[in-house]
Amino acid sequence: MRFQAFFLFKPNLTGFQNLSGLISAMIKASFLSMLFCSTAFAIPTIQHWQTDNGVRVYFVPAPDLPMVDIEVVFDAGSVRDGEQSGMAMLTNNLLSEGAGGYSADKIAETYENLGAEIGFSVDRDMATISLRSLTDAQLLQPALKMLALLLAQPDFDEASLERIRQQKLVYLKYQQQSPGAIIQKAFYRDVFGTHPMASSSNGTLESVAAINRDEIKAFHARYYVAKNAIVAIVGALDRKGAEELTKTIVAGLPTGELPSTLPPVAALSKAHKRHIDHPSTQTHILMGQPGMARGDPDYFSLYVGNYILGGSGLVSNLAEEVREKRGLAYSVYSHFFPLRVAGPFMASLETRNEQTAQALKVMQDVLRDFIEKGPDQSKLKKAKQGITGGFPLRIAENSDIITYLSLIGFYGLPLDYLHNFNKNVEAVTLEMIKDAFKRRLDLDKFVIVTVGKK
Repeated sequence: MRFQAFFLFKPNLTGFQNLSGLISAMIKASFLSMLFCSTAFAIPTIQHWQTDNGVRVYFVPAPDLPMVDIEVVFDAGSVRDGEQSGMAMLTNNLLSEGAGGYSADKIAETYENLGAEIGFSVDRDMATISLRSLTDAQLLQPALKMLALLLAQPDFDEASLERIRQQKLVYLKYQQQSPGAIIQKAFYRDVFGTHPMASSSNGTLESVAAINRDEIKAFHARYYVAKNAIVAIVGALDRKGAEELTKTIVAGLPTGELPSTLPPVAALSKAHKRHIDHPSTQTHILMGQPGMARGDPDYFSLYVGNYILGGSGLVSNLAEEVREKRGLAYSVYSHFFPLRVAGPFMASLETRNEQTAQALKVMQDVLRDFIEKGPDQSKLKKAKQGITGGFPLRIAENSDIITYLSLIGFYGLPLDYLHNFNKNVEAVTLEMIKDAFKRRLDLDKFVIVTVGKK
């Protein structure tokens, strides 16, 4: 689950009125043509190395289009906020507000004139800076140099801090009225307690108001360092070009050190229910508990099982019982969110206030039945077909591949992860799903949060 603060500067190049749209259309057309020609799609082979100052690099050549996608990822998500909730988000958002003597307007103008797109995002684990550019040296090199400035020499000036702070405070006040935001925050607090995972990436009104410039500079100096960085690259470059590109981006980063290891997430010892009154016509329901971390040996068993349970849209078990048979909700889902430590398992829906008790009971009944009995063979077969059949589309575009590269690098997954994905899915059996769900989920220790009228 990634909460994004994504700033997009539209290109202004002759012949490229919308670079992203043009490239996306070309990639999709090329890929669909490949499918219709019945040729086997190519799973990218990942190249990996480490720079002299400790940056880990993951690279996939994609020569078909004259473009490159780059993500620079730091272990600087909101789990690193400490007592200053919202610190990671504020720091990341301020990177584009002035750096190396360039104002925010000048930075935006530079990327616009180069036809490049720059983006910033923070979730609980990661802080990410992304760049998309054409590979023409006259366009790419200045885009890379500006990126290097944003990473290593942000100004963090007071005026920009106050402007971004006020934007965050307005958004946080809005969230206080949003049942979706209210239930998410309450759920994470109840599931993770005092663990850093409980903190919201956006912070609180009190914490965001209290953060000062010196604290932001200290956070940046601690976490935006070479040893804490991963660079993912997908584009029309050879290995030498990718190495030179990386040097340009990270040369100004201090070596630094890796941050401390996060504490493990404690298992819940008992069930917990919370209702939050809200003047809405529908009640939001969110239930779950700690799930699994990235790289968990049960990952594929839980992933395939959850696809059947509530992860496959209208054909899932939850959708069939809650929506199709009883009409209690328009949509219902369940999901594991694996992170560096155990992220949550969540099941959620929205229903009319007067149907809350019935919808909650049906959800619990479906979950309990699945945990106790698992799926049947026909549903497992359909799930495997759906997952493996859709896999080519999940790596069809450079933007898809680079997301996987960042995940593989950040979580230390094997370089052949994409090559073996479908094989690992096909290897899942009914017994593996039943065993994994029985061991990993306990309805008698679930957190259940509802937001709506009593």
